[in-house]
Amino acid sequence: MNAIEFIISGMLAAATPFLLAALGELVAERSGVLNLGVEGMMAFGAALAFIIVYNGGGHILAFLVAGIGGVLMSLLFAFVALGLRANQVATGLAIGILGLGLSAFFGKPYESYTIKGISKISIPVLSDIPVIGGLFSQDIVVWLAILTSAGLWYALTRMKAGLLLRAVGENPKAVNSLGYSVFALRIGAVAFGGLMAGIAGAYASTVYTPLWADGMIAGRGWIAVALVVFGTWMVGRVFLGACLFGAVSLAGIAAQTAGLSIPSQILTSLPYLVTIVVLGIISSNKRLLKLNGIASLGETYK
Repeated sequence: MNAIEFIISGMLAAATPFLLAALGELVAERSGVLNLGVEGMMAFGAALAFIIVYNGGGHILAFLVAGIGGVLMSLLFAFVALGLRANQVATGLAIGILGLGLSAFFGKPYESYTIKGISKISIPVLSDIPVIGGLFSQDIVVWLAILTSAGLWYALTRMKAGLLLRAVGENPKAVNSLGYSVFALRIGAVAFGGLMAGIAGAYASTVYTPLWADGMIAGRGWIAVALVVFGTWMVGRVFLGACLFGAVSLAGIAAQTAGLSIPSQILTSLPYLVTIVVLGIISSNKRLLKLNGIASLGETYK
């Protein structure tokens, strides 16, 4: 397998932690809530999932527990940021730090332990195509992440619940005047974001890299938050952005394998460098941000 085939075949799996967390954050931000605690929620979910699988609980239970852990952390965020009307940025950062601390605490006894991942599901005929065939041989979580992306796009653009969620982010007073609870809608959106962050962390620690190491999320949560801006709050663009970052993260590994004389620190930092460059380019386009931005994002609503 050459470098190109390696990147193509592994791109979707590498993109899945970014994608799952970014989809959850997208829903939260569409409701007008900025949650910067994604990194901590992912780390907490990753630790819980790894512990469950290592002790024989199975991947399904691990993903369920990780999702619940993410939801609980997101509800704590919602209680402080929405219930007590605290600053959303400061609250999100605090929740993120809490999640990182909890993951280090619970994961310490399992440092450097490994577990068995899950097998891949190949699509007949398509998986045999030269060069790009690897795209059609992925684990079940990757396929479900793709289906979730499609379902979320449909919900936000075609279903009443999705349109109502978008309306909350644009004009919460108008939604309240129609008799809907802005508070309840936003809590639901934040909880969904926590669920997806927990599942994203579980995938990272039990499937994509089935071992435990402190700090293994390694900034994926921050890239997920950046992906939402990168995709200008649109599901399709977030999906493409996740694939881009997944490919970039694999490009560094491919370069090291090929023996290129590039410092490993530079190759490891490629996804973050790309994040900075892309956000700089997008931020310079004020018209694009204004067109797709969320009017009430981060604002306290009474």
